[in-house]
Amino acid sequence: MCGILGLCLADKTANAAPELFEGSLFLQHRGQDAAGITTSGPRGRFFQCKGNGMARDVFTPQRLSGLVGNFGIAHLRYPTAGSSAGSEAQPFYVNSPYGISLSHNGNLVNTLQLRKYLDESVHRHINTDSDSELLLNVFASELDKYNKARVNNEDIFNALKGVMDMCRGAYACSGLLAGYGLFAFRDPNGIRPLLFGERVNANGKTDYMVASESVVLKAHNFKKFRDILPGEAVIVQKSGHVEFRQLVPIQNYTPDIFEYVYFARPDSVLDGISVYHTRLAMGAKLAENIKGIFEGKDISKEIDVVIPVPDTSRNSALECAVTLNLPFREGFVKNTYVGRTFIMPDQKKRVSSVRRKLNAMESEFKDRNVLLVDDSIVRGTTSKEIIQMAREAGAKKVYFASAAPAIRYNHIYGIDLADTKALVAYNRTDEEVAQELGADKVIYQKLNDLVDCVKSDDNKITTFEVGVFTGNYITGVEDNYLQELEKVRAQNQKLKELANGNSDDLAKAEVDIGIYNIGDYK
Repeated sequence: MCGILGLCLADKTANAAPELFEGSLFLQHRGQDAAGITTSGPRGRFFQCKGNGMARDVFTPQRLSGLVGNFGIAHLRYPTAGSSAGSEAQPFYVNSPYGISLSHNGNLVNTLQLRKYLDESVHRHINTDSDSELLLNVFASELDKYNKARVNNEDIFNALKGVMDMCRGAYACSGLLAGYGLFAFRDPNGIRPLLFGERVNANGKTDYMVASESVVLKAHNFKKFRDILPGEAVIVQKSGHVEFRQLVPIQNYTPDIFEYVYFARPDSVLDGISVYHTRLAMGAKLAENIKGIFEGKDISKEIDVVIPVPDTSRNSALECAVTLNLPFREGFVKNTYVGRTFIMPDQKKRVSSVRRKLNAMESEFKDRNVLLVDDSIVRGTTSKEIIQMAREAGAKKVYFASAAPAIRYNHIYGIDLADTKALVAYNRTDEEVAQELGADKVIYQKLNDLVDCVKSDDNKITTFEVGVFTGNYITGVEDNYLQELEKVRAQNQKLKELANGNSDDLAKAEVDIGIYNIGDYK
């Protein structure tokens, strides 16, 4: 899960960097690990600033002043499945051919095949373990085939088609071609979101932006916007000429359903579907499921109050309470200056972070049977701690409901949730999950109900990427990919643990594993 942006300002004397920075703040929820901006002007020179941390910390006023040019792209990184803790911040850059900078949201699942091709067939050096660098170099190698002093739109589109033919997985990308312009494209299944917007400026000329979520476009007054379709690409030349092209047929229009469950902001509209309204629908469907579980009983005597786990579940919890005709109360106060806990590097930090992030109000729990509603349950670390906090605040019974079905499998398309065996629902029944979490009952959303909540009204999109619930992934995976994925995660976890200990042990571990940038872990 990452956030990407691209911007082309019609005024060639203007700088895109300040607006890219502002846009990054609207996408900060999509990645808190690293941030980067690359800008360029008509003459083609690239200016870049990137580093680990939040956008507000990376992009200081002094650094922004050095980013000149009316074109630019930005990236907010969240570590994807299989990436190492020390993966370089994006955008990535290659100087040959022509000079290319690229930001990528998603994850490729045929990385071993691509590494072999880049090494043995086109002899391109890969410097990190990031699949984004692989994708960039595949594109560069496709452009290199033309062996021309200058390329045109036809060449770029053909090169991007070559990327789509070779790269399997999820990818929404924005990029710059030095001295040429901005381009963006999306994988043939449309797994990760990407939108394109237009804005008429004060001089009557048109600015263009691409972004992971519509909220950025709205905030920057891009009133006309559309989704880039699966398998589609767009090029905005420095002259302002815009061209869209469907490069490969849409294989399946299957957005990742987790965007609507958790990751996207509620005020965004992705692929024509309102995130906010889908979450309301999830709450209503969840309530119907709860009614079935307590069938024959008076719900008001079984449950006294519905309480959301802040913040993403609030919309679902409210609609659930309304449908059940039960009181809705805010029982937890959130410290907004603590990040998302599943991003924390290890279990101990996640546990302690929950207590720092949330505080239970005893008045809403004492002597009550409470229904806690969360968007999903992943490792169970946070859920277990929250349930314990509710009991400490005096709750008699704690029912825990998830707006998503049980997560029992790896997420492989850009969201590094956990290895399968680390998921609390892995190989457990709902009753066993409840026992593990310390809840009186755990209630999951049904998968068919979740899909019904998210379907578009015009039936343009009726299926979604739901492999995290079923284990069946829309693109499939190459042989041994999941085993390699879990191996890399285990190696990264070892490095993170050592990073807090002896630096000599850390250096030895990095040599053993094949990672040498020790400074990234201190």
